[in-house]
Amino acid sequence: MMHTDAPVTVLGLGLMGGALAGAFLRAGHPTTVWNRTTAKADDLVARGATLAGSPAAAIAAAPLVVVCVSDYDAAADVLDGPLDGRVVVNLTSGTPSRARALAEEVARRGGGYLDGGVMAVPEAVSTAEAVLAYSGPRSLYEAHESTLGSLGTGLHFGEDPGLSATHEMATLVLMWGMLNGFLNGAAILGATGVSASAYLPIAQTAIGMVAGWLPGYATQVDDGIYPADDGTVDTHLAAMAHVVEESESLGVNAEVPRLVRALAERAATAGHGASGYVALVEQFRRP
Repeated sequence: MMHTDAPVTVLGLGLMGGALAGAFLRAGHPTTVWNRTTAKADDLVARGATLAGSPAAAIAAAPLVVVCVSDYDAAADVLDGPLDGRVVVNLTSGTPSRARALAEEVARRGGGYLDGGVMAVPEAVSTAEAVLAYSGPRSLYEAHESTLGSLGTGLHFGEDPGLSATHEMATLVLMWGMLNGFLNGAAILGATGVSASAYLPIAQTAIGMVAGWLPGYATQVDDGIYPADDGTVDTHLAAMAHVVEESESLGVNAEVPRLVRALAERAATAGHGASGYVALVEQFRRP
């Protein structure tokens, strides 16, 4: 059960920070907010939030301090000062190394630190569809899990504070890969007069089909065994050549399919021509 009387502070009231503060208010948590531009707090104050006059005053108002600002430099700036007994949950995007450095700085000032990332658009915050990834001491996460549950579905990835940022990097690569694939396909079809809307049904079907392959692919990646259950790398190479040829014929940018073909060619040269597509993971592992 949620402890809705647990006070919380939110530093940073951009689109995401404002959504986080609003979620705490809806769940009944006494919420203190701070933002450089105080006008961004007007709506939240009208809904019951308390506006602090400085980051230090906001930090002093609650044992749980959620930070959502532009970058880690900004996060370090607003956390300037003593943090005795406070638990900082930094939901600012950044690199794993910056997360670890900020965790050390927070500890030096007497606070506890959880790093995190919001895998959702602001409108989804406070719903089960909003997934928030956390990393850092499990004991700190469990101590505030009920309060953080006001924001959405929480996942704790481990004691290393950099793990949530690493997961965010991996998820961004996945997201961009899907989006670029759709846009590249839309460009190919658009060159022949087919609209992106007409392409949508088969694109959604293909994305769902590929998602269904992932559990098996994950096992192959972990085991280092790449059976050619759905075609060999050599078979994929032939299809890749067709995509490159047609893209060039249509006058469509062929950089992405050329890159994919180059990775597959390297895998085949390394002896994986008869392996399944998952063998390409070894190319992504290389510097």
